[in-house]
Amino acid sequence: MPTQLQDAVVQPIPQNPPTRKPGVFIVHGGDLHIIFAPSASDGRPRLEYRDSSRTLTFSGDQIRTLDTDIGTMVTVTIQLIPDVGNTSFTLIVPRVNLQSPEIQISTFGVTTHNRTPFTLIPDQGQAQTYKVKELHGVVQAAV
Repeated sequence: MPTQLQDAVVQPIPQNPPTRKPGVFIVHGGDLHIIFAPSASDGRPRLEYRDSSRTLTFSGDQIRTLDTDIGTMVTVTIQLIPDVGNTSFTLIVPRVNLQSPEIQISTFGVTTHNRTPFTLIPDQGQAQTYKVKELHGVVQAAV
């Protein structure tokens, strides 16, 4: 007489496809277009920033990254004016579970205007202002 174990059909446990490493993030919002490769062909990060008036390319040490609870903050300086201040752009790169060659993402970028005091005694008030931009696009798997 067969037992329940002998009658049971063994079903394989479904396996998720292996997670792929992100190769490039391509996002845009309005006139802002960003391409970020965490590790370009030379092994260093690369970021292209394009808005209505300019295209800037950054690589290696020009790109600052910080892992946070909301994702990786990727920051570049897009304008530097001595004795006045600078403007930086920060892309929030979300964590992704990439099992296909490409997936859709939504994130945001922050443009920060940093005011540098011209005198030895700083002006009173806020020294940084922010502009937040919603961004949409794709992340493509590394090849």
